[in-house]
Amino acid sequence: MEAEAAIDTDAMMEKISLQIDPKRARFPCCIVWTPLPVISWLVPFIGHIGICREDGVILDFAGPNFVCVDNFAFGAVARYIQMNNGKIETEKEMSWDDALRMGTQEFQHRSYNLFTCNCHSFVVNNLNRMFCSGCNKWNVVNLATLIFLKGRWVNKAAIVRSFLPFVIVLCIGLLLGGWMFLIGLVSFAFILVGWFLLGTYCFKNLIQL
Repeated sequence: MEAEAAIDTDAMMEKISLQIDPKRARFPCCIVWTPLPVISWLVPFIGHIGICREDGVILDFAGPNFVCVDNFAFGAVARYIQMNNGKIETEKEMSWDDALRMGTQEFQHRSYNLFTCNCHSFVVNNLNRMFCSGCNKWNVVNLATLIFLKGRWVNKAAIVRSFLPFVIVLCIGLLLGGWMFLIGLVSFAFILVGWFLLGTYCFKNLIQL
């Protein structure tokens, strides 16, 4: 009976530790996303991304040699996705937090570059180290696709905060620039996405992981 009670207590503690609490900015074992100033105003599906410890604290690569802890750069979390449904499965029998600790130590000695080594690189590096979801072939493209297609919105205000600036810019641009603005906007999005597609699948050393 005591053994069963201990097991029930452990299961309860694990459930509590994996409980998502947006008000406290706690997203255990999650990937989190928030819009970026200017860039997300033009291309709303591109934003800043981070990964969370087992206790829900957010880690994100926010600048040269700097991994931000519990202070998500560029604002509150707008979208999130919990990996493995909260089940911690890592390669080489290391814990989720141990893997994140190694990734953090590595990126504290990395230069930041929006186009070659950014917040997505940091998250991908950790996911591959963890063998997350039974896969070590994560890259910036399939990571961005995952959060865009399957990420859950924190609330309705997060949706507005993510898309309203884009709608305003689009309306003003069309009013002032007409079709030329729309063509320029689409071209910018195409070039930006194309860069990461080429860097991921054609020139594999271009995007650092």
